[in-house]
Amino acid sequence: MANFSKSVIKFIIAILLISFMINLPFSFAQTKNRAPVYVGSEACKQCHESEYKNFMMYAKKSTSFKSIERVKRGLTEEEIKGCYFCHTTGYGKPGGFISPEKTPHLKNAGCEVCHGPGEFHIKTGSPKDTKRRMTIKDCEVCHISERVRAFRYKPMIHGGAH
Repeated sequence: MANFSKSVIKFIIAILLISFMINLPFSFAQTKNRAPVYVGSEACKQCHESEYKNFMMYAKKSTSFKSIERVKRGLTEEEIKGCYFCHTTGYGKPGGFISPEKTPHLKNAGCEVCHGPGEFHIKTGSPKDTKRRMTIKDCEVCHISERVRAFRYKPMIHGGAH
């Protein structure tokens, strides 16, 4: 009877493993049919520890929400939301920043502002699932002359913002 039980258990485990292996690629393929969502800079830390530390220590973007908090007094809710596009991660995009209460992990301008939503890159580890080469146009989404007079993005692009 004990041999029968072990055989049944092995059979069930084999069926479960096969089922998992069949469904895993299918499930991931289904997610590829939609836009990836933002995961927050903390999710980047495990594989990109040095870059993460440098970004958190030196990049003003890593604490960009403080700028909103500093000036929000006297602004309307709509004016404050206008700040979110450049001072948070992914505002107005699928899986992006909604509010400090609902998406606190996206409340600062993090890694994904430049490198794009990290969901697929986190799942695959593939460099193809993230933007690697930044251009001036990437910076100019937020850093336009009307908003920032003294922003010097060329050293950041060529030297790495982190």
